[in-house]
This record gives sequence, C-alpha cells and structure tokens, in this order.
Amino acid sequence: MRPSLHPPALFLALLLGGAPVAAQVRGLPVYNSGIPRGIGLYGDVGFPNDAAGGGHAFGATGRLGLGPLAFTASLALFNPKGPSGTDASVGATANYRIFGGPLVPLSVTVQGGVGYAKPDGGVLPGDKINDWHFPIGVGFALTIPNPALAIKPWLAPRVDIHRTSLNGDSNTDTNFGLSGGIEFNLLSGLGLHAAYDYVNGDPSNPGIFGIGAHYTFRVPGL
Repeated sequence: MRPSLHPPALFLALLLGGAPVAAQVRGLPVYNSGIPRGIGLYGDVGFPNDAAGGGHAFGATGRLGLGPLAFTASLALFNPKGPSGTDASVGATANYRIFGGPLVPLSVTVQGGVGYAKPDGGVLPGDKINDWHFPIGVGFALTIPNPALAIKPWLAPRVDIHRTSLNGDSNTDTNFGLSGGIEFNLLSGLGLHAAYDYVNGDPSNPGIFGIGAHYTFRVPGL
C-alpha cells in the first residue's frame, strides 16, 4: 500500500534529503531481538546500501527491560553517500513480550517505534523537511545457552511506515520490512551483535547492515 499526497513536495523532499532510509534511526537497522534483562547500552555502526542512501552511520542506544516490557531510546549520526553532510536522528521503541521467559528459550515480542530526522539540519520539528519513521512488528528470538556464551538469533517482520513532509505537504509510504540478526552474550554482560534490515519498497529496496557491541547491567528484581 503506497498512498501519495502532493507528489511535487515529495520530489523536492527527496531531492534535498536523499533517499528514504529503512532504519528506526537513519542508517541503522531496526532491532527487535527480545526483552533485555536490566539496563543495556548499545553502540552500532551501519552500512546502508545505495537505495538507503549509502555512506555509513554511527549510533548509540539505551535499553531498559522491566519484566515483559522494554523501552529503548536511540541517537544516530548518518553520513549518506555524496556531498550531503551528517544528519542526526532520534528514535524510541516500546516492546512487549507475549511469549517466553527466563526459562523458555523462544520469545515472541511485539514492537512499536518512532524515528525522527531533519535531513536539512537539526532534529526539532519545524519548517522544511521532516522525516518520520514508524516500524510496527513482531520479533522471534531463540536463546541458545552455552557455558560461557549465549547465542541469540532473531527475526522480525514488520509494517514499515515512512512519512516525509515539506512545509505542510506530505507523502506516506507503507511497505513490508524485515530485519534479522544474531547476538553473542557473555556472562559478564558484554556482547556483540549484527543485523540486516530490508524494506520491500517501490521501486528500490533499502537495506542496511549493522554491527556493534553492547553491555548489559543486571538489576536485581528486573
């Protein structure tokens, strides 16, 4: 489904701001790997394909797990391919575990999120280009325990909504999105992760490969 409002405004927005980016925050995959236990700090590097703007991105994310609920907040700096400068974007998600637990290796999590960027500079809403992203989906994660290392592959299909507005004119794209990846978690709380994000767009298919490291602080009672 691809409703279109005011095509001239969208053309100008894309001309000024580059191609639509599939990520929750620009240049990084949408992560939906389950509910963390405690507080997690994540650092990521993203490598979008040409359909997603090319270039590279750096991001930082904080995650908080509260039983079956989790919340994240992210900040990313995206440097697309070409003469464009670095764009900042912010994002957040809310997650709810509908199946699984500490003693059940398979978990199913629903997720809703929002991301915001201003490709023309700054991060506050206002005039010129405003770029919004709303991923809504479900994630399936499997924890494979080992004596010193837990391996967690995950897969997360979603509805991917991308909205671009310019001085009151707007265009909204709704597509199918899919992200998946793997985490390696040590007992100390340190871990590594990698993911790939794909959006079935028209006419292009944005994709982003991301890799990073994280540390989880276990909080008693969470």
